[in-house]
Amino acid sequence: MSRKIKLLWDFRGPDAAQTAKHHTIHLKEFAEKENLTFFEIDIEEKNPMLFSAFITVDEIDMKVYRDALKPHRGEIG
Repeated sequence: MSRKIKLLWDFRGPDAAQTAKHHTIHLKEFAEKENLTFFEIDIEEKNPMLFSAFITVDEIDMKVYRDALKPHRGEIG
């Protein structure tokens, strides 16, 4: 069974929430265009000036996403 990997992109500043939300659109478009699976695409608020857009994928697909989209960081689980 493959592990799930959460790839994250951080956005800071007064427009961070809107920028992160917009980034999720591009994450979904990429996954659909490349015919890749994913579990979840969403945003999370760290504080009012720091939001992250993320996609959760199977570990087996992680390198494709990582190499093409250059996430800021990743988490297991």
